[in-house]
Amino acid sequence: MYLVKTPKLVQALMPAYLWKVNTSEKVIHLTFDDGPVPEITPWVLDTLAQYNAKATFFCVGENVERNPDLYQRILREGHSTGNHTFNHVNGWETENLPYFHNIRHCARLVKSPLFRPPYGRITPAQRMFLERHYRIVMWDVLSGDFDPELSPEQCLLNVTENARRGSIVVMHDSVKASPKLRYILPRVLEHFSGRGYSFDLISQETLVAH
Repeated sequence: MYLVKTPKLVQALMPAYLWKVNTSEKVIHLTFDDGPVPEITPWVLDTLAQYNAKATFFCVGENVERNPDLYQRILREGHSTGNHTFNHVNGWETENLPYFHNIRHCARLVKSPLFRPPYGRITPAQRMFLERHYRIVMWDVLSGDFDPELSPEQCLLNVTENARRGSIVVMHDSVKASPKLRYILPRVLEHFSGRGYSFDLISQETLVAH
């Protein structure tokens, strides 16, 4: 069970997390979890470039280790990255010390002040420790591209009907999500570009500015 649109009450009750960027500008923050992988990440980068769009990639450390050139391409093309643990660890199912070690393992490869917990699952104790070292980035719109029960058309509607100024939108540059992502991403870029939106990365500078 998950919510496509994170309710404002949830966001208000958990202010330690970044759910969206407060801005009056017509900007959307696209984020991609679980890569980089050669099967889909290069296509994502090519598609973003067609719209001069910047994004944030929350990378799994073992994928960075396997695909260092692809990781460097993400940075070289002006996108930002974040830590998504070394091998996609669920915080609810992992003791604190192994969880922190897993994140540190990823941090040797992904040098970023941003962290997103896989599945969005993190305990209060884990959050209290990690927020001393990272900005914990969640989202306010979930595409659902990982869900086998959803059609590509519904995943697209999840984004186009719910994203607003400053929204942080989650997609996945993973093999599992790639068929739906290939449908969603160009249409999201086209839809919002046609309405005067731009697409920007999340960085320390972004957060300070807003």
